[in-house]
Amino acid sequence: MHSAFTTIRRFIRDRRGNISVIFALACLPLITTVGCAIDYSRATQIRAKLQAAADAASVGAIAKSSPAFAAAGSMTSDGPITVGVTDATKIFDGNRYNQTGYTLLSVTPTVVKSGSTITSTVTFSASIPTMFLGVIGKSTLTMNGTSTSTANMPLYIDFYLLLDNSPSMGVAATPADVTMMVNNTSDKCAFACHDYNDSDNYYNLAKTLGVTTRIDVLRTATQSLMDTAKATQTYSNQFRMAIYDFGASSATIGLRALFSLSSSLTSAKTAAGNIDLMGVYGNNDSYTKDMDSPFSTVFPSLNSAIATPGAGTASAPLKYVFFVSDGVADENNSGCLKPIKNVSSMSRCQSPINPALCTTLKNRGIKVAVLYTTYLQLPTNSWYMSWIDPFNDGPFGPSPNSEIAQNMQSCASSGLYFEVSPTQGISDAMNALFKKAIADARISS
Repeated sequence: MHSAFTTIRRFIRDRRGNISVIFALACLPLITTVGCAIDYSRATQIRAKLQAAADAASVGAIAKSSPAFAAAGSMTSDGPITVGVTDATKIFDGNRYNQTGYTLLSVTPTVVKSGSTITSTVTFSASIPTMFLGVIGKSTLTMNGTSTSTANMPLYIDFYLLLDNSPSMGVAATPADVTMMVNNTSDKCAFACHDYNDSDNYYNLAKTLGVTTRIDVLRTATQSLMDTAKATQTYSNQFRMAIYDFGASSATIGLRALFSLSSSLTSAKTAAGNIDLMGVYGNNDSYTKDMDSPFSTVFPSLNSAIATPGAGTASAPLKYVFFVSDGVADENNSGCLKPIKNVSSMSRCQSPINPALCTTLKNRGIKVAVLYTTYLQLPTNSWYMSWIDPFNDGPFGPSPNSEIAQNMQSCASSGLYFEVSPTQGISDAMNALFKKAIADARISS
């Protein structure tokens, strides 16, 4: 009896097996914790792959080459883009192809146009079975994700080209051309005037000599501009062009539409081939008395021809005027900045452009881009030396700070002024100004 009691007491006091019991009891939460980490790590990896698919879908659905981007270009109002939703779903499914270990519960793409912005959002939800969390009653994990991308649509812009084709644009284009004309005319004249009353006029002489005049360069530059615009646009109707000059002749002087506003840049290029020097009817022309640069009437007429500018959408394009000129008015205008003389009871004005004419356009939200074709000095021409040189003087020829240049720059909207020196091409300058206008439109909007 005593022996049995002793044995029981020794058993109770024996601690050698407790560590096994404690270890067994501790294993359950430890295994559960490790299992949870494994399940969550696996679920996170699967979610990352699905998130990558969603990112690819949201970006790809509104890429410039996407159906949604093309569809947005033809929309006249804001709203969802159905073809974008279909495309986003295809991209998402393609990027998750062959991925296993989950059940896709939902994928919800939305593609919406608002103003000039397209927004694409792809939201997904997936169920991922667990291996260890089932111990605590959680047999699946649900993972969600969202990806949002935006794209700015190209802005729609209407360009109104106002091209000075007055007789002064018949000046030889380069110093070499000026010399050629001076050396081949009895009065040392560098102007290739297009005089209908003189079959042997300097206009024909310039062509015979192969002299390039400013109007020739302007014609080529305008055609080149159409090629640039066509290559630059994202949508076939993104840019529309209109071409205006000062009239075919002094008999019909005034704003003339060589090409009405249209998105057909190919047709605009063809029309630009008709840009030519205004014809006149001899000295002291019976129609205009040689006053053939009527800025004060041309600009208001152009202002009336331009509709209210919009925000740059297909239905409400931005409006830009491209004014190319030597910047000197010659007109019957008693209110001009610097009237010079009276001609048959008319107040002849030969002076730098009045910037207020451009201010009227700019106050309506129309941007004005100005390309100033610098007047070359014509020291052998008495008319130039008397009436133009005082506005254009510099120690070594036309000055960039001349009154003509200053007024032309004041006419332009900020950042949209370009002066073409005798060694630069009007074509390069015109294309550069166009690209600046596109950049300006994006920044301004």
